[in-house]
Amino acid sequence: MANHRSTARNLPTNNLKELFFITIIAVFFKILLIPSYHSTDFEVHRHWLALTHSLPLSQWYLDETSPWTLDYPPFFAHFEHFLSFFANLVDPIIVDLHKGINFNANSVIVFQRLSVIVSESVLVFGVFLLGRKYGFKERVLMWVLVVWSPGLVIVDHVHFQYNGFLLGVLLISIAALEDGNDLLGGFVFAVLLCFKHLFAVAAPVYFVYLLRHYCRGAFFKGFGSLVMMGMVVAGVFVVAYGPFVYHGQIQQVFRRMFPFGRGLCHAYWAPNFWVFYIILDKVLAFLLVKLGFDIKAPTASFTGGLVGDSSPFAVLPMVTPFATFILVLLAMVPCLYKAWKNPQPKMISRWVAYAYLCGFLFGWHVHEKASLHFVIPLAIVAVQSIADAKHYYLTSIVSCYSLFPLLYEVQEYPLKVLLLTFHVILIWYGFSSQLSETVVASTSAQLKKRDDHFDLKKKSGAISRKFTLNWIEKSYLLGLLLVELWCQFLHPALLGNRLPFLPLMMISIYCAFGMIYSWMWQLHWIIKSR
Repeated sequence: MANHRSTARNLPTNNLKELFFITIIAVFFKILLIPSYHSTDFEVHRHWLALTHSLPLSQWYLDETSPWTLDYPPFFAHFEHFLSFFANLVDPIIVDLHKGINFNANSVIVFQRLSVIVSESVLVFGVFLLGRKYGFKERVLMWVLVVWSPGLVIVDHVHFQYNGFLLGVLLISIAALEDGNDLLGGFVFAVLLCFKHLFAVAAPVYFVYLLRHYCRGAFFKGFGSLVMMGMVVAGVFVVAYGPFVYHGQIQQVFRRMFPFGRGLCHAYWAPNFWVFYIILDKVLAFLLVKLGFDIKAPTASFTGGLVGDSSPFAVLPMVTPFATFILVLLAMVPCLYKAWKNPQPKMISRWVAYAYLCGFLFGWHVHEKASLHFVIPLAIVAVQSIADAKHYYLTSIVSCYSLFPLLYEVQEYPLKVLLLTFHVILIWYGFSSQLSETVVASTSAQLKKRDDHFDLKKKSGAISRKFTLNWIEKSYLLGLLLVELWCQFLHPALLGNRLPFLPLMMISIYCAFGMIYSWMWQLHWIIKSR
């Protein structure tokens, strides 16, 4: 889409009304979700409020009062500590280390739900910064895609987490890099890593880009910039981890943050490459047994167990955390090469999104919720061209549908269906409207160059285009509907309680095809880009 770049970075104050209006609508809707279902993550974060409020810093990563031990980096622990002061004013039991266990009163539900809503102001600020340089329609569309993201609603405001807050920090970092403020962008990204280390997947992109863009120039100038960036980033990590080094607990902190014994896959298989690897192993084992080979059933689990105990695979080689790390890096190589060869600020959103998709597809113990890490940056990219809009349309739908199993209770079923349906209709209308305006503008300009007296109405045939997908993409999305029809209605009716794993497996496998398609599309775009 043609970028109607706003020449004024200093937008008029009344333009903030657009974002305010979009945000207020989202806030009102999210408030209505306060009484809805919440996962065990709700108790996890409540316990972290109590832990950080009741214990000194030196015991935060040692406490085992609850099974939900603290496993996020120090800045997030401090964030919970900050919230705990307000929680204590609302209801002291919330932050009581022992009495608060499994506390589920209205006071804690309302407080924690509102804390997520308020913390999303960081997300709103991040998308505001990124939207400043776009025209009115692109800017509003971008804000809607991010602030009204159905995936964020499902994960944060029903299931319960703080992804919106963290993704807001990421967007602030990306906005700084796009504005040419590399030092600030690197600083904010370092802060983000000290809130949630899983965002480190994009660190290679940041490293290569900043090395080539910020540290360019003559030797002494480049070396001085490198030292400055290194000091800023190192300073952030010293502030975050220094106190735990002082208390001799840094190894304990890292053990909590990197529990590799959890296994290759999460309990609900994220729709990534390893779904196919697991299925292939199962199929090969079945065929070899049928052919008379002695294939022993694996004793270890894909989702847990100690690394090195035994392989969860019957035929294929065991996958280790190091192997997934190498695979993620190899998948990023084309992106890193482009960032090295031509570090363009306008490309950083695209490169970061691609990096997180690589981590999602090939990483170790990936959660299905991690799809938000690349879907939200792709919302920024989506307003840049027709092809990007179509790609985002498909990818965002697949991502949202892959989150459906998180809300498994009957009363939440209409909610998740309505969220996805509204998203599909809204972004189709938004992209169609934007496309028609873009085509009219570009065609008008071209025709006027040829004829100063042309009639736009007479030339309507030259500008009639629609936002549409190709037949493969349409067929795939129709397949999502068929998968849902089977999982939700036909499977219970025809099979009852038999094969209870089949619906989840079908969703994982089918959505994995969509994620692989998105990865191939982005990889092709990056390779072809200049």
